[in-house]
Amino acid sequence: MSSIETIDKPKDKPTPRHRVLARVKGGVSAEFADVLTDRALLFLADLERRFGPTRKTLLEDRTLAQLRYDDGEFPTFPPETAHVRASQWEVAATPAALQDRRVEITGPVDRKMMINALNCGAKMFMADFEDASSPTFDNMMHGQLNMRDYARQTLSFTDEAKGKSYTLNDEIATMLVRPRGWHLSEANITVDDQPMSASLVDFGLHIFHNGKLLAEQCRGPFYYLPKIETYQEARLWNDVFNFSQAVLGIEHGTIKTTVLIETLPAAFQMDEILYELQSHITGLNCGRWDYIFSYIKTLKNHKQFVLPDRAQVGMDRGFLKAYSLLLIETCHRRRAHAMGGMAAQIPVKGDEAANTVAFDKVRADKKREASQGHDGTWVAHPDLVPVAMDVFNAEMPQKNQVLSQRQYPAVSEQSLLAAHSGTVTEAGIRTNISVGISYIAAWLCGRGAVPIHNLMEDAATAEISRAQIWQWIRHGASADMADGSQETVTSALYRRLFDEEIEALKSELGANAFVAGRFPEAAKLFTETAISADLPTFLTLPAYDILEHSS
Repeated sequence: MSSIETIDKPKDKPTPRHRVLARVKGGVSAEFADVLTDRALLFLADLERRFGPTRKTLLEDRTLAQLRYDDGEFPTFPPETAHVRASQWEVAATPAALQDRRVEITGPVDRKMMINALNCGAKMFMADFEDASSPTFDNMMHGQLNMRDYARQTLSFTDEAKGKSYTLNDEIATMLVRPRGWHLSEANITVDDQPMSASLVDFGLHIFHNGKLLAEQCRGPFYYLPKIETYQEARLWNDVFNFSQAVLGIEHGTIKTTVLIETLPAAFQMDEILYELQSHITGLNCGRWDYIFSYIKTLKNHKQFVLPDRAQVGMDRGFLKAYSLLLIETCHRRRAHAMGGMAAQIPVKGDEAANTVAFDKVRADKKREASQGHDGTWVAHPDLVPVAMDVFNAEMPQKNQVLSQRQYPAVSEQSLLAAHSGTVTEAGIRTNISVGISYIAAWLCGRGAVPIHNLMEDAATAEISRAQIWQWIRHGASADMADGSQETVTSALYRRLFDEEIEALKSELGANAFVAGRFPEAAKLFTETAISADLPTFLTLPAYDILEHSS
């Protein structure tokens, strides 16, 4: 019996015994019964059996590629796809709902935050199951419940403690959904006794319950795809889309996605990624924070690519400028949207001067993006929506700049690898330690989007923080110390500053809150991934193990 025949059976008919459903650890609770239905679990099982093996092979390919980079081979434009880059082709037409994307807000799949984001005046809202959400099973499944209510236009929330209700406005942002990356698993849902791909869980549940309904309303289904490293990984997503549309009775090409270019290898394969997804893709996005982390990780063995303090790694020069310009040129040549990066600033309460400085930084960054040719940008806080909107309205009176006739300089492989000049400082080391540990602690407590030092941080923050420290120690970077001296960054220096930052956090929070807030676990994990012999691929993998064992 085919998957299509099985899924189309009425609800009151039993699932054939030879068709095995995905299993839910501990069984399906009443709270999530509308999401984890038998038919939905059967669909998940089909996805995992069909596409899970290829996913695992592609993850092994990542490991092999990293070994080559470690040995001195650097990312290049793939020679086997030169014909794709040289030939004339375009992606499929962008639907009306996605033609004007000048300001997009991002955030976790928390119910109240979703409503506020949808109501804030942004053109788009990216609901993030990935870096802005801590992947507790409750968080992920509540997010799916929220997706169901959004699709059915019944999303609302009542805060009993404050006596306040939240409902959607008549005009709201268009929603795009970001599932977790290919590298992550969902331990609470298994197929054939193995954890499912978290990507397939997040996408599968969303498309199964909401895809056809959103398509009928011309409001979706729309997605953002994270952490892709190669065009083969994009091809796998395209296969998943084709299968899902066929099984669920959704017209081919209805699914539309945007791919985040947030890994260094992917920057060399932008044409190929667009080509593989050309029936389903509307654009690429400059995922700048994860991109910095990927740059460090990919080139970790090579001293010439050591970066200065994160605050000095800007989009105006070096590998970041090269990649953003290449992204714009590539997208527009293929008639796709080129989306700008995140403005992580948030309002500074009670300090008007600091608030003005923060907003001026956002304004300058968005003016750079719009004038270069980006078709839209990201913000992390509703108060920044009008700031970014004003800039793009002034620079881009039309819906987008896809048909822009700008001429861009040729971007070479060397320019995509060019490191930023600058300094490593004691303050930069301390900031990485404090912010990295604070974020991990919040993540272990179930929060994925965390305001720290007047910035909205997500998982990329912790990844950059610990990766920079690892890189500085590995290559013996020289740090400018607060007393005017210079000191080589070593494990000993790290531990001295680490101890001082931990004491400062304890003093600020109090001993009880420090423990209750899971700071001891976060500090241990941060250190293990920052000074280990080799740089772990993702901090969130061991962090997820801690999360699961404590649930």
